Amino acid sequence: MGFKDAFSCTFCSLLVFCFSCKCLSAELNLPQTALVEVDASWKFSRKIPDTLFGLFFEEINHAGAGFEAGGPHTPSNIDPWSIIGDESSIYITTDRSSCFSQNSVALRMEILCENCPAGGVGIYNPGFWGMNIQEGKAYNLVMYIRSLESVELTASLTCSDGLQNLASVPIHGIDLSNWTKIELQLLTQGTCRTSRLELTSMKKAVIWFDQVSLMPSDTYKDHGFRKDLIYMLLELRPQFLRFPGGCFVEGDWLRNAFRWRETVGPWEQRPGHFGDVWNYWTDDGLGYYEFLQLAEDLGAAPIWVFNVGISHHDEVDTTIIEPFVKDVLDSLEFARGSTESTWGSVRAAMGHPERFPLKYVAIGNEDCGKEFYRGNYLKFYDAIRKAYPDIQMISNCDGSSRPLDHPADLYDFHVYTSAANLFIMKNKFDRTSRIGPKVFVSEYAVNEQRDAGKGSLLASLAEAAFLTGLEKNSDVVQMASYAPLFVNDNDRTWNPDAIVFNSWQQYGTPSYWMQTYFRESSGSVIHPIMISSSYSDSLAASAITWKDTEDIFLRIKIVNFGPNAVNFTISSRGLQAGINTAKSTVTVLTSGNLLDENSFSEPNKVIPVKSELPDASEEMAAVLAPYSFTSFDLALDQYSKLRWKPNG
Repeated sequence: MGFKDAFSCTFCSLLVFCFSCKCLSAELNLPQTALVEVDASWKFSRKIPDTLFGLFFEEINHAGAGFEAGGPHTPSNIDPWSIIGDESSIYITTDRSSCFSQNSVALRMEILCENCPAGGVGIYNPGFWGMNIQEGKAYNLVMYIRSLESVELTASLTCSDGLQNLASVPIHGIDLSNWTKIELQLLTQGTCRTSRLELTSMKKAVIWFDQVSLMPSDTYKDHGFRKDLIYMLLELRPQFLRFPGGCFVEGDWLRNAFRWRETVGPWEQRPGHFGDVWNYWTDDGLGYYEFLQLAEDLGAAPIWVFNVGISHHDEVDTTIIEPFVKDVLDSLEFARGSTESTWGSVRAAMGHPERFPLKYVAIGNEDCGKEFYRGNYLKFYDAIRKAYPDIQMISNCDGSSRPLDHPADLYDFHVYTSAANLFIMKNKFDRTSRIGPKVFVSEYAVNEQRDAGKGSLLASLAEAAFLTGLEKNSDVVQMASYAPLFVNDNDRTWNPDAIVFNSWQQYGTPSYWMQTYFRESSGSVIHPIMISSSYSDSLAASAITWKDTEDIFLRIKIVNFGPNAVNFTISSRGLQAGINTAKSTVTVLTSGNLLDENSFSEPNKVIPVKSELPDASEEMAAVLAPYSFTSFDLALDQYSKLRWKPNG
């Protein structure tokens, strides 16, 4: 995250005036006119890269991490664990008695009461600001316990006040003199959106706990992710997954940077680390392996962003960077090595003997201006090119305005800016050199608060216009992804985001829904499009031909970034096919106010609305609503299917 494009132009100030005053012409309700001409012949068409639109998943906003107090010190904070009982009945501390060398700190619970209160005393954990426990579902509890005495424990799921018991399982009659892995399943008898896990006892004893995990039994493909959130990702049909950052990769200081090798292997052995950029501890249960697995589950190409010995505040001199280079080569062996290799065997032991198809790596994140970046970059580039010649390498340096001074297959371009600026940037890559490395717009968004809020219609319209420009320049732009992807509503460190969730709800912001208009673009065919209008400075458009399992469609997308309705005519030349009106549709994203947002109470306030297009034809008239994003999908007849040639 971070790069901010700094434009200053008369149009920006005029646009702000229009937003606040709604403009004189809007007040007079004067519709504009426009002619949109599309050359749908194959002669001037061009195939869009298969990889154009994908996802960027950074660990930010508590997007994916389990959390705990963390750290190697004792005594320590036990947050988010809390005590059931008082100081006369229970004493809690931490010590270094764990059986896990990488996680030496365990929780020690001493039950002091001879006649404990009804329900017992103990500890509880609410998870991510309360867990969503649903009636009739199963939850898998795994934990490690040790005690030198006979133990009578109860593991329970209760509502947040502890009064409503949803499920309970007793633990007794087990020899716990050595650390013992306990695995239980809790079947729930009720629903509570803000539940907690309780571990209680009514018997005097000293008990140690470590590595306690509670997971629903029905996660996506049993890989730990909530199904509702993964379904939202699948709806975007992503072609790649960039991970795990972002600034999360760098750290404010190198000592807190993401270390891939500490995030693989058994989850119990992962030490976790403090993400000092976004200021919370992550247990790294969502690690390098899980990100590779998620990419596979999504059918997306993985893009591994690794640290190059540079954080926000310290750097490793190029003369001593070799250990970092070796570390990255090991990470590639983990993903791509044979099961006989050192790190490939670790992957296989985790349940994935097949190699991951890792073919893209980003060498650092937003590090181009750092003192040792170019020197370090070349060390990584040379070593990876020698060991894995097919891997595409991505530089942090922007080559859109002038050639890079070092080799690269792609280069990063990040933009966070105002709505007016991003709308203008639809033409950003029109004059970029077509020679040399391709562009990866790996982070883009409208993020100025007056425009974006927590995710506004206005932001999504500017972003849509920007993406139509990327489509038209996809001979040089190979990939693009919005950022950030997720935000837990309890930790809004960064606004806006594409998907908002809490323990039991989720919704897409207008920027999420905007991206659904582009999910068919990757691998489709782009056609020349021209707008003739005195109002054209407020319009953006693109035209593609795409194919589903049954039909071929000509899709014309138009953004109206102004306050006036537009009466326009679409003229499609070169179709050499009729239009099937029965299957043609129009989809509109708009709302009553530019700054309208979705929310848990109104998740569908700003979403696309699809309807039939009975008057679809090669030349047709329609009306664009003010401040709207409209997509016309014209279904082509059978003859066009015989002429489908996306490589034309």
